[in-house]
Amino acid sequence: MAGSQDFAEDPVNATVLVGLNGALVPRAEAKVSVFDAGFVVGDGVWEGLRLHRGTLLFLKQHLDRLYAGAAAIALDIGMTQAALTEAIWHTLHANKFDHDVHIRVMVTRGIKTGANQDPRSALGIPTVVILAERKVPSPALATRGLALATASIRCSPANMFDMRLNSHSRLNLITALLEAIRAGADEALMLDPNGFISSCNATNFFFVAGGVVHSSTGEYCFNGVTRGHIIALCRAHGIRIELGDFPLERAHAADEAFVTGTFGGVTPVREIDGHGMRAGLPGPLTARLTALYNGLKDSEAATP
Repeated sequence: MAGSQDFAEDPVNATVLVGLNGALVPRAEAKVSVFDAGFVVGDGVWEGLRLHRGTLLFLKQHLDRLYAGAAAIALDIGMTQAALTEAIWHTLHANKFDHDVHIRVMVTRGIKTGANQDPRSALGIPTVVILAERKVPSPALATRGLALATASIRCSPANMFDMRLNSHSRLNLITALLEAIRAGADEALMLDPNGFISSCNATNFFFVAGGVVHSSTGEYCFNGVTRGHIIALCRAHGIRIELGDFPLERAHAADEAFVTGTFGGVTPVREIDGHGMRAGLPGPLTARLTALYNGLKDSEAATP
């Protein structure tokens, strides 16, 4: 049993070169200090990217999100977006990667004078890691789908812990996932503070009822780049979509459901809290949106 992050193993990943503070080092030697702010208190932000047919998909949107997250916590990445893009490409070329690659860019506040929470004890030099691996979603996900279980852990508002930041601090989400695993599910479905459907622990959530696609308002869920593209594709192709506050019972009675993310794209859901989706797997709108999203990726890759 595995979630939306499950991937097919590729032996090439055992020997990848990792970008670490401007140097390329073998995977086994890619290490950071125990005094690094990311290790000590999870003080940092990250971004996931996909290399598809030689193109870094939706690069500006992803980098804008990374830099906005860093600015929100007063973290200076120490390089421009152009310089970071060059560093990403340098890592990809060093590994001879050109397709089906997942890149995780991780930035922390760097080494601190001591193991404490205060950001003022950081030495002022961020830690920047670029990890590129050849990864494709497990083929079984497309036919098996995900089982979701609703967690007691709620998504939080921006004035408590902003879900829209890709923070290194993920314990709330891990706790939710552990609940789901104990319930025999693959991922956790999380509600907002008012009890309405928000997102999953690692992905954004959609359900389909009566031919209409539904998702949360976005106030409490991840600021998903893929989520934004699915919403835009619905509107561009005449697929009815409603963003709002929906009770859990609506998802239990849905015809279809799916989750979205940079790594997996569109992943179907087979059941929620033991309630099976009525339209089969994948449902017709899930299949159509998967095709539309795959077409969008190919179009992006074909653009000079």
